[in-house]
Amino acid sequence: MDGSDHHSEYLARATEALTPEGRGRVDELLEQLVKAGAGHAWVRRFAQVREAEADAGRTDVEPGPEPADMLTEQELDVLTAGFTTIRDQEHLDDVANWANAVLALLQDERDRLV
Repeated sequence: MDGSDHHSEYLARATEALTPEGRGRVDELLEQLVKAGAGHAWVRRFAQVREAEADAGRTDVEPGPEPADMLTEQELDVLTAGFTTIRDQEHLDDVANWANAVLALLQDERDRLV
């Protein structure tokens, strides 16, 4: 299994583990992230997909390409900074774990660009 498969599994487990309170918190945080990346269509789309996943409690809800595959290095920087802040400052453990799983996905994308 390659690293991206491992990180996809990690994100799936973290998304499934979100509590109802955690899902609500994820929605709030993603709305803030969309505002921070307002000028970047793929940042918005990335946040929308993560929100749909969190709401559904699973990661197989959005057909089509993974928005992370379309991100530029600058957009990856915006998202990485946002999710690092969430992971490091969030008081809900399930949300912090979810943010860490998203960071692993973003790192996969960054590695792909190199």
